[in-house]
Amino acid sequence: MTEPFDETIHAPNRLRICAFLDATSSTEFGVLRDLLGVADSVLSKHLKVLQDAGYVDIAKPTGRGRVKTWVSLTPAGKAAYGRHVTALRALFENPVPERHS
Repeated sequence: MTEPFDETIHAPNRLRICAFLDATSSTEFGVLRDLLGVADSVLSKHLKVLQDAGYVDIAKPTGRGRVKTWVSLTPAGKAAYGRHVTALRALFENPVPERHS
């Protein structure tokens, strides 16, 4: 039996966000925005969906100067992304699963 797709992650921009964050410890909001080529509001909406699912942490450390927003995958997000990638790989390896009678 294959892992099911995670509908929260499966949206193209959210999948790209998770893939990028999986390869980094944390990333600044502006880097993600530029990588995706989307407006701040579009990225914010996608991050809100991922945050509500418990898949990302969003931090705004206080300090001197302009406050930057940092985004990272949570352990639950890493696990969900891993399961989703496994499901995608299974689809590519066996696009028409065998039917059992």
